Amino acid sequence: MGLDVGGTKVLGVLLGPDGSIEGSVKLPTVRGPQGVVSSAARAVRSLADAAGLEPAALAGLGLGVPGLVDPQSGSVMHAVNLGIEGEPFALAHELSSIFGGIPVDVDNDLNVAALGASHAMGAEGQDLAFLALGTGLAAGIVLGGRLRRGVSGAAGEIGHIPINPDGPLCACGQRGCVETYASGTALSARWPSQFGRPAPLELFEAAAAGNPEALRIKGEFAAAVASAVRILELTVDVRHVVLGGGVTGLGQPLLDAVQEALVAQASTSPFLSSLELEKRVSLAPSDVPVAAVGAAIAGRRKVS
Repeated sequence: MGLDVGGTKVLGVLLGPDGSIEGSVKLPTVRGPQGVVSSAARAVRSLADAAGLEPAALAGLGLGVPGLVDPQSGSVMHAVNLGIEGEPFALAHELSSIFGGIPVDVDNDLNVAALGASHAMGAEGQDLAFLALGTGLAAGIVLGGRLRRGVSGAAGEIGHIPINPDGPLCACGQRGCVETYASGTALSARWPSQFGRPAPLELFEAAAAGNPEALRIKGEFAAAVASAVRILELTVDVRHVVLGGGVTGLGQPLLDAVQEALVAQASTSPFLSSLELEKRVSLAPSDVPVAAVGAAIAGRRKVS
């Protein structure tokens, strides 16, 4: 079983022995350490009850959370969106105790999303990066079928690579980070919503209608996302870069724009052109909760 524990909702899935989704649930998240525990426990019980299972009989439970996690202990070190700050919180231990000692794996949500994307795309065992375009910009990286976190867990934090020393101030304290150009927050700042719908959607609609300013901002945003893809590829040279996060609700128009930007950026470089990076980029499946699926896979691996 896998849970994607977000700041507002918990998405849960039950995977069968063949990796297919046999059940799903969506429940609101209660903030704070014990609120997160109770929210996750409710999701587990809901899925188990629907399948006629006892939670203690589960082969494993995995959770993806938006924050800094110690995957060895399953403790959440810092997750501001969940209201967990200060002392490390032993989330895995708490849930395991509730459900009779079942193995519980806790990891960063982007890491498990990368595992889930690999599974959904039939790319298990291949090199893949899940690049999330949301409030910020970061990636989960899978090499040879295994997550790569780095010695401090910072692998994939490409949003905080500065590309313009005179650029906007980033939340991390640096200036001109990729995230300040290639994230949903950056896009919304440059093209605020005027009609109550997601700002990226309004921007792309205005660009499609020929608005010159919208066309310019759309082009610059696509180029910034393409730069993030290029940074990933020139660092870890993965077979797949899967775009996820809230901005990817735009669908194919976003993918088209990013691929066009990659082609344009490679037009003066035979080296970049030879890599054909535009062919490596795709959108995360819209019908699969990849983070929850990946969390379930991680939970299963906990006992294998």
